[in-house]
Amino acid sequence: MALIVQKYGGTSVGSVERIQSVAQRVARSVQAGNSLVVVVSAMGKTTDGLVKLAHEISPTPNRREMDMLLSTGEQVTIALMSMAIQELGQPAISMTGMQVGIVTEAEHTRARILSIETDRLQRHLQNGKVVVVAGFQGITSRNDLEITTLGRGGSDTSAVALAAALQADLCEIYTDVPGILTTDPRIVPDAQLMAEITSDEMLELASLGAKVLHPRAVEIARNYGITLVVRSSWTEDPGTRVVSPIPQPRPLQGLEISHPVDAVEFDTDQAKVALLRVPDHPGIAARLFGEIALQSIDVDLIIQSIHEGNTNDIAFTVTQNSLKRAEAVAAAIAPALRSQTNPADGEAEVLVEQQMAKISIAGAGMIGRPGVAAQMFETLAEAGVNIQMISTSEVKVSCAIDAADCDRAIRALCTVFNVNCSPLKSRDHSRSTSNQQLEAADAVSRIYPPAPISDYQLPITDRPSPPPVRGAALDLKQAQLAIRHVPDRPGMAAKIFRVLADLNVSVDMIIQSQRCRLIDGTATRDIAFTVAQTDALEAQSRLQELASELGYGEVIVNSSIAKVSIVGIGMLGRPGVAARMFEALAQQQINIQMIATSEIKISCIVAEEDAVNALQAVHAAFGLSGNERVVVPA
Repeated sequence: MALIVQKYGGTSVGSVERIQSVAQRVARSVQAGNSLVVVVSAMGKTTDGLVKLAHEISPTPNRREMDMLLSTGEQVTIALMSMAIQELGQPAISMTGMQVGIVTEAEHTRARILSIETDRLQRHLQNGKVVVVAGFQGITSRNDLEITTLGRGGSDTSAVALAAALQADLCEIYTDVPGILTTDPRIVPDAQLMAEITSDEMLELASLGAKVLHPRAVEIARNYGITLVVRSSWTEDPGTRVVSPIPQPRPLQGLEISHPVDAVEFDTDQAKVALLRVPDHPGIAARLFGEIALQSIDVDLIIQSIHEGNTNDIAFTVTQNSLKRAEAVAAAIAPALRSQTNPADGEAEVLVEQQMAKISIAGAGMIGRPGVAAQMFETLAEAGVNIQMISTSEVKVSCAIDAADCDRAIRALCTVFNVNCSPLKSRDHSRSTSNQQLEAADAVSRIYPPAPISDYQLPITDRPSPPPVRGAALDLKQAQLAIRHVPDRPGMAAKIFRVLADLNVSVDMIIQSQRCRLIDGTATRDIAFTVAQTDALEAQSRLQELASELGYGEVIVNSSIAKVSIVGIGMLGRPGVAARMFEALAQQQINIQMIATSEIKISCIVAEEDAVNALQAVHAAFGLSGNERVVVPA
């Protein structure tokens, strides 16, 4: 007999008829021999209506009272759902977040789950009852009994957290869509349903605006090895499986606030090639990386940074044994670019740096915690390590540094983030990479990059290799901030991103320009990054206030941008994926303003006016479209 947690969203329980339909589905699942916990949201637009009432009373309602108000919506649903299940002859009982023992931190309207006391819930399950739980809510402690709510996506989070606490066999998320699609079907009508997706891929897509699952729920599933299935409430179709790697053992105490960083990773087999002052128009990145792909060179980090004038810098990293071929490609392209460059901006040139290392922190717990990246930068600054490139994703922050600084950086990061790390010997970087990596295996006890598909808990079948790209996404809610003339010395990134962390501003893409410019005798670089549009003006104002103190120049905001991204665990070790994306955009005459990559994601900033065309072009370029149109309710 399987223990299953099912979650039903607001549209799935939006009327008495829909509640009765869900009750019938629940009863059938119990009759098939399963034990069920059912987590429900408030009916339909109930929460929106409650928020509206509150704002009619006060423009800035008290957060505690908002939690008292909003928690009532789910309480209505659980009582009605329990009644409907009982009417079918199946014993059931409704329980609030307090009654089920969901204990949270004392942060009204945005609490994280600390623990779940499952004794009472388990007794009801053992007595053959379906337990219907109010999602989205909890209490601060058994002493205070303060009601809290979990914020956006809270019912998903409740369901997956319960599945983890109960060690459930499966967590099913029922919604009004048939599963997880390759992209937004409102923009790309021929978007296709995915049969399965890894939790790493889903984390990236969820962070990019795929609304079917909230990143917090995926984070918990990944951390505790919970298999999720996203299904439609209206059909019996199997939906989409979200599968996770076999997890490292971790306690259930501090369920949502456990260590944000699971691992420190590093790679000393890195070299950097940069093209400086390339023309800022469509097709440049496509041409460069198309030639790189023809040489079967696997590129790791890619960044394209903004700069003053009509030129950009493009930099990328490759392995040491690929460096000469990559340099040759860049050198062959540079002369043609020089002829297209305005003399006032300077000539295009190639810059090569050998003996680089990539140092990364990884962990699904970094989601929504603005201070983690800032803490990494601060740690490297205190260790005297200068950052040359930065790349970010939802589950990883990577920095390119001098290889000579790698040992010192690892020690510092392992200490700060409490990752086990034995003392490192001084490495001879002239030795082979394989020897370095063997020696490194003793240094960091937990090194796990995005897990290959074979490591996921999947059914044993004759499984083909994963596609290079699983899905595409468009984010229209980002703004770009550029800080001009940041002094090029250790600690500057740390200071800047600590300011943003203290404002509770989450940063997405971070790009540091590759060329230095002398300002009053000081070498400077530009730093550009993206934040939510709602945070942009506050971030700009605070950073500009500190400009004189920190020694940088103007802080510029551009809100008329869009971020188009591709995600796929199958792009690991497959040259040419980035080139295909850039070529698809170039064919539509779409100019790329910024580029940032992680192991399983490539993101480009484009003009807002090009957003829809960009998503459609990229989706088609990777063969994600199909003949079957998926109907999604409005």
